[in-house]
Amino acid sequence: MLDSPIDAFKNDVRFRDYIAHVETIPAKKASFKKIPDLNDKIVDYLDSKEIKLYEHQAETYEAIKRDENVILTTNTASGKTLAFNLPIMDTLIDDEKATALYIYPAKALSNDQLNVLKELESDLGIKTNPRTYDGDTPKSQRYGIRQKSRVILTNPYQLHLILSWHHQWERFYRNLKYIVIDEAHYYRGVFGSNVAFLIRRLKRIANFYGSDPKFILSSATLANPLELANKLTGEEFTLVDNDTSPSGEKDFILFNPFKNYRNSAKSSAPSIHVVTADIFRYLMLKNIQTLCFTVSRKITELIAMWSKKDAKLTDGKLDNTRIAAYRAGYRPEERREIEDGLKSGKYLGVTCTNALELGIDIGSLDAVIISGFPGTMMSTWQQSGRAGRSNQKSLAILLAFENQLDQYYMNNPKAFFSKPQEKAIIDLTNPILQEAHLLCAANELPLKKGEAMQYFNISDEVLDNLVRKDYLYLSRVGNYTYKYDDNPAFDHSLDQISSEEFKIMSNGRLLETMERSQVYREAHEGAILINKGETYTVDNVNLKSGYVNVSKKNVDYHTMVLNDTDVNVVSKEFKKQYGDLTIHFGELNVKKDYYKYKKMQHSRVLGMYSLDLPPLKFKTKGLWFTIPKSVKDTLKDLYPDDDEVFEGGLHGAEHALIGLFPLQVMCDRFDIGGMSTAYHKDTEDATIFIYDGYEGGIGICEKAVDVFVELLESTLDLIKGCKCRNGCPSCIYSPKCGNDNKPLHKNATEYILQYMLDETLKNNSEVKTEEIPVAEDEDLYLQALNLYSDHLYSQSKDLLHEILSVDADDLNANLLMAHVLYEQGIEDVSMYYARKALKISPSNQNAATLLQKLQFAPASKEFVHKSVDNDEDKSFDDVDTLYEEAYDLFNQGDLDTARELLEELLAIDDTHVEANALMGYVYRMAGVFPKAMEYARKASKLDKNNEMVRELIKELS
Repeated sequence: MLDSPIDAFKNDVRFRDYIAHVETIPAKKASFKKIPDLNDKIVDYLDSKEIKLYEHQAETYEAIKRDENVILTTNTASGKTLAFNLPIMDTLIDDEKATALYIYPAKALSNDQLNVLKELESDLGIKTNPRTYDGDTPKSQRYGIRQKSRVILTNPYQLHLILSWHHQWERFYRNLKYIVIDEAHYYRGVFGSNVAFLIRRLKRIANFYGSDPKFILSSATLANPLELANKLTGEEFTLVDNDTSPSGEKDFILFNPFKNYRNSAKSSAPSIHVVTADIFRYLMLKNIQTLCFTVSRKITELIAMWSKKDAKLTDGKLDNTRIAAYRAGYRPEERREIEDGLKSGKYLGVTCTNALELGIDIGSLDAVIISGFPGTMMSTWQQSGRAGRSNQKSLAILLAFENQLDQYYMNNPKAFFSKPQEKAIIDLTNPILQEAHLLCAANELPLKKGEAMQYFNISDEVLDNLVRKDYLYLSRVGNYTYKYDDNPAFDHSLDQISSEEFKIMSNGRLLETMERSQVYREAHEGAILINKGETYTVDNVNLKSGYVNVSKKNVDYHTMVLNDTDVNVVSKEFKKQYGDLTIHFGELNVKKDYYKYKKMQHSRVLGMYSLDLPPLKFKTKGLWFTIPKSVKDTLKDLYPDDDEVFEGGLHGAEHALIGLFPLQVMCDRFDIGGMSTAYHKDTEDATIFIYDGYEGGIGICEKAVDVFVELLESTLDLIKGCKCRNGCPSCIYSPKCGNDNKPLHKNATEYILQYMLDETLKNNSEVKTEEIPVAEDEDLYLQALNLYSDHLYSQSKDLLHEILSVDADDLNANLLMAHVLYEQGIEDVSMYYARKALKISPSNQNAATLLQKLQFAPASKEFVHKSVDNDEDKSFDDVDTLYEEAYDLFNQGDLDTARELLEELLAIDDTHVEANALMGYVYRMAGVFPKAMEYARKASKLDKNNEMVRELIKELS
């Protein structure tokens, strides 16, 4: 019997030796359910279309009509949209004023669903006037949409910007019955955390107009759907996850181009993209309609281009007009034409990015190629679900890259097919996100006392801090109001934590935008930047103005940046002990110094070049663990000729663990960073740090602590199973290593990981979690007070500075600082702190008494400040000298010391215009945009016509 076209691939002599595993997923029959007492119009619609509702569709319908919040998690093409559209239409039929808001993560998806809703409106014979409202909506149509549409489709980006104009939407919000969040699994990490705050702002506005809408979430299958739904909206949900739709048999093939490849100097590694193109062309020649997912826009275009060229060599067997590429950046009409072409069969093969992973209607295809593991099991199943007609066999092929995660799955197919979906992570504790969305909320509606807790689970202390920073105004009746005329939503991106944005310009044309850390990695001076398949050289980077100028140039090399990373422990939050292995978790300070870059031609280094960039610094959350000296001594004995064997083992363990992080936690390997060192001053031992790569942290490493042993086991399996001798990209090399993957030692890596795993088995594998109380300011204050009582004034002052760096308006700290300085004979500065304490608490008798004593004291003594650069003594009163020194340090790139001097200057004279403006520039250069804005506003209030102030505000606007 001849193979069917679908079966032919796995038996073809060109491919079969590279197949790591074939998993045959059996066909499944549908299961249906009738709903009693349906609306007559709904019944007529179902009958006219000959639709029978699947069980999960009926369960969703019934839960929505019971007025419950519902999350529906079933496979691709299982009829999720119909499941929530019908009960919503039912309500809109009964209540002619009722409205519904549909939120989609992409414009293309909104437009696709708009057509579905228009057809449903027509078939049901009701008037809902469904419309999209986003950045592409003509201004001339917006008023009519706000006044007449009962169903509006939008995206989070648009909603974020228009919430402050809610008074224009009063009719819509007052009658809002449902909020639909489709593709809910898409909202995770930084983006998901931002959207979670956005949804809470939306709820608050709906409540203001008297409505209490119910939420309907539609999602791919994932491990924590109820947790995700709750964190995204703040509501409790009913889960519908029993997929009762039909599906045909599917072969899911794990294909490993590196299966028989041994890394050596004599052999070149296979090209994953060439192999992908070969399989893509093979399937099309078999007349198998195929969708090929790739890792980037550039590769999407390349594989389509190669396939079209190859089609010309097939003697008419393959028509190259039936091949297309699909990605973000195309015009909407171009994307729609390709989507329709897939449904109609016009296109036989389409290459795409993950843009087609979302639920855009392209029909069901015969085969899907996934070129490189897409990062999560959830995305993998979403993409593979694009193949499969209800009664026909289909094919899904996952091609492995030469990295740790892909190779792990190729060697452990059982783990791949038995692995549950990952947990989607949303973190609502990031202080930067909290402050940004509170400012947006206060701009939309004044925040009453307790509303921050009610809607955002944030205490009023955070609002009070924003008042002290001069962002909010606290009225006499206790309302917090945004103080300025701008819209803070424009300053805060939903896609990232940092709001600092750089514009990449080519001959005056905007190519793209990047945040600062991406500029350091990809668009530093001398870098080769790739945009839409074209190569550009970076001519110059202006860190102050936020512009990067590039020139188009065809080159045959690429660049790779190197960096030194330094990590320090700020505070410990908890530790988890697995046997005798202790994993610590807490807040970390990370400093990355990008000091050099390489020009590379394939794997050959053409040259090394220095970079002069101020280091990137940020606070984040992370985990760390130590390796004792006994392990180092053993490795030295085992490998006496390798000087860096221990360091190479630590470095390899760090790389390998990070490479398999996505195996346990839903993240991309580029979402996390790490550092290993043979000695760290904070732990006083050899230490490996792994941290969230975002300011404030987004919960990735915190989740990883709970599954650390599983991560350890899978990482050790990967190292042992890799066939290379000295390490390779499949085990311990990292594509993002800032130290050029040096030093690395595979055997030492295996030894360290085995040691760690053995430690987890001691003490009967007992797992203990211990919360570590963080020292409160009050504790520091009591220590400072005791030191003051013991006449240890310098030590007391150090602690007080620490308190005031967190809260400059701490009454007790200011008052005690005044007394400390008075005892030291520094009366002029003591007077400053006493006045400040009295300003904070006008009735404070202690401050008043001290101030009176100071005002009648003899002439103030000179306070000596030691210069950073030399031993020359300088008067603390000489603010101009301090300013000039800070200005020079700023120009030299020493932002930290410049900031410290400016803090001392402003502690004496906070009305110094240039000092406030320069502080704004310091924070602007450091990438701390909110602080830069804070000082810019202070300086502007003092003298808005000052040239330096005007220039700063211009740069920040």
